[in-house]
Amino acid sequence: MLGDKNATATVAVRDIDAARKFYEGTLGLARLDAEGSEAVVYAAGASRLLVYRSQFAGTNQATAVTWTLGADLERAVDLLKSKGVAFEHYEMPEARLEGDVHIMGDMRAAWFKDPDGNIHALVSR
Repeated sequence: MLGDKNATATVAVRDIDAARKFYEGTLGLARLDAEGSEAVVYAAGASRLLVYRSQFAGTNQATAVTWTLGADLERAVDLLKSKGVAFEHYEMPEARLEGDVHIMGDMRAAWFKDPDGNIHALVSR
């Protein structure tokens, strides 16, 4: 039933203005639509990212959004670091850390948080 329908990643934030600065300025997302002062929809490739105000912002301790970058992963990490983004380092079985990138076989991944603590992943595949 849903297999051929588009899905939208959804992230809760406390401060929509701070979120706009981060998602537009730091991550470089293009705003598609705004629903007053409560929500913003961004383009992310062929996908959409809905950022909305919620009292429960930042309470998820797992990855909220994953960005597939392929060979551009390290370049994206360097660019985001130059904009002040700090990357998370996790202990995982059979993974090694090279700078801010976790290497797991032929997959590479890096994680960072938005201003509300929502976890984002950058992956090579």
